[in-house]
Amino acid sequence: MPGADPLTSGVSIDSYRCNGCATCCELCPDVFLLNPLTGKAELINPDQAVTEAVRQAAAFCPEKCIVLADESPADP
Repeated sequence: MPGADPLTSGVSIDSYRCNGCATCCELCPDVFLLNPLTGKAELINPDQAVTEAVRQAAAFCPEKCIVLADESPADP
């Protein structure tokens, strides 16, 4: 869910930075979804492992709000 701890899961989303563009949902529909109430991306499974597709979604995220456990968050 939003704000999953990157120390306990492989992937988290900085919901403050997310603009709801849905790029991640298009690239990884089995991993990400848009919350209909907030319009922000969320993880379908909070214990999502980092896969090559997830890395690609993180790379293409225009707001760089997808945080991978093996990387540090983007600077503001």
